[in-house]
Amino acid sequence: MKVKTIHFILSALMVCTVSCYNPSTSGNNIFHYNEFSGIPTLDPAFAKSQATMWPAHQLFNTLVEIDDSLHIVPSLARRWAISADRKVYTFYLRNDVFFHNDPVFEKGEGRKLTAYDVKYSYERIIDSKVASPGAWIFNGKIDSTGPFQVIDDTTFQLRLLQPYHPILGILSMQYCSVVPKEAVEKYGVDFRRHPVGSGPFQFVDWAEGQSLILKRNEKYFEKDSAGNRLPYLDGVKISFYDSKATEFLLFRQKQLDFINDIDASFKDEVLTKTGELRSKWRGKIVLQTNPYLNIEYFGILMDTANKAIAGSPLKSRLIRQAINYGFDRQKMILYLRNSLGTPATSGFVPMGLPSFDTAAVKGYNYDQKRSKELLVKAGFPAGKGLPAIKLLTIALYADMASFIAGQLEEIGIRVQVEIVQKSLLLDMTSNSRAAFFRGSWIADYPDAENYLSVFYSKNPAPPNYTRYNNAEFDRFFEKAIRETNDSLRYLLYQSADSVMINDAPVVPLWYDKVVRLVQPKVSGFKANALNLLELRKVYFSGN
Repeated sequence: MKVKTIHFILSALMVCTVSCYNPSTSGNNIFHYNEFSGIPTLDPAFAKSQATMWPAHQLFNTLVEIDDSLHIVPSLARRWAISADRKVYTFYLRNDVFFHNDPVFEKGEGRKLTAYDVKYSYERIIDSKVASPGAWIFNGKIDSTGPFQVIDDTTFQLRLLQPYHPILGILSMQYCSVVPKEAVEKYGVDFRRHPVGSGPFQFVDWAEGQSLILKRNEKYFEKDSAGNRLPYLDGVKISFYDSKATEFLLFRQKQLDFINDIDASFKDEVLTKTGELRSKWRGKIVLQTNPYLNIEYFGILMDTANKAIAGSPLKSRLIRQAINYGFDRQKMILYLRNSLGTPATSGFVPMGLPSFDTAAVKGYNYDQKRSKELLVKAGFPAGKGLPAIKLLTIALYADMASFIAGQLEEIGIRVQVEIVQKSLLLDMTSNSRAAFFRGSWIADYPDAENYLSVFYSKNPAPPNYTRYNNAEFDRFFEKAIRETNDSLRYLLYQSADSVMINDAPVVPLWYDKVVRLVQPKVSGFKANALNLLELRKVYFSGN
């Protein structure tokens, strides 16, 4: 579609009737944001990155979802029941949910969503021909014969091999979005750019590299507490500027309603070292921060049979531990992140989850003396004879990598930082071709299992990018996911995390915070610990 046509569509959206809830009379009821990294697909079966999860959350629904307090709450399912043996979950669906209007349906009218759609969507995730990166979410969990059952149009049943406590969290993931079979079959591979869902917003047009436009779903089933139909907005426009400087300029010019995270190039202009807005910005923009279930880390490939680590000193646990002790996380967060984050000196499971306990899981503090002792034990006193180690990262984290490399060089560990494109790094880590790499893990659902699954030996990459394999870790992990007592499960999570962190297949950097700059006119826009873009109750309160 031509750019002129896109502008026409957007203009049409902007003159739509504004929700009676919204006091704004400007007619500009379109929410604008920029996706710096681009969007590779709108098919939820491939929603493995935040860039895809955000629009998927607008376009589709799942059986259950996570609320602002990180509780599992109903969405497509009104309620659910769990069998006594905790292996059968029965979901009772709403009967007032319709797919978006689309030519694929009779007379172009979206039909009612049923339990058959849920069954089809889940079967599609595990279909090897689809090759969804989310297929792992059901690995070893669901009954091998008939795991997805339709009882009637509004009753769906999920059958497990054995009790698996985090299953409801898994069903809230964007991978588990419900899609109509006829749309997937009609559009085929083009379903990635012609999505049909039941969510609060409906697809209008996508000019790749320029903009993605969504409009309000007039038939959306949810209402607010006053009986107003959601969403309040008339539409969403996503741009794709790949320059953070351009993104910030557009935000300053009020052409974007918010930006996610603060780039290193302008963070000192906006924030003090203690993470507060500088005086000249107060009243002009709103800073939103809150705990974020995300950990930033460096990963280390652990598959000793892989030629990518042939001759690598990272095969030695002593070297991996020396790296972990060898740099100052506190100073890094203060000066490079303006205190937006917490140094990751415990395990891989981040702050904000109930099982997080720094007393139970001991990680790595800054201790250059200890690093030097470990180098001696490894046979490389003061780093003598130790080969240089190549670290792959993306440009956004180049300053972090250089800071760490500089401190490690002081103790004799030479790290060569190589900047690569994000798409290349993802490909290399997914295919076990990166020996030492920058990574992050954002929670898909609020349970420590989601983090520890990154190291479960039976999981592929993703999520097990390091190819970590430890029988003791696996035993704790498997016992934890079957445990129904929360307190006992948390202890098992902590034991698994401790085993892994001692092996050091990763270098934890910091536990993150959601950081958003928001225009003052934007109301009802709340940050959450999953940093999921929630627009259903957003409205504009002024200019």
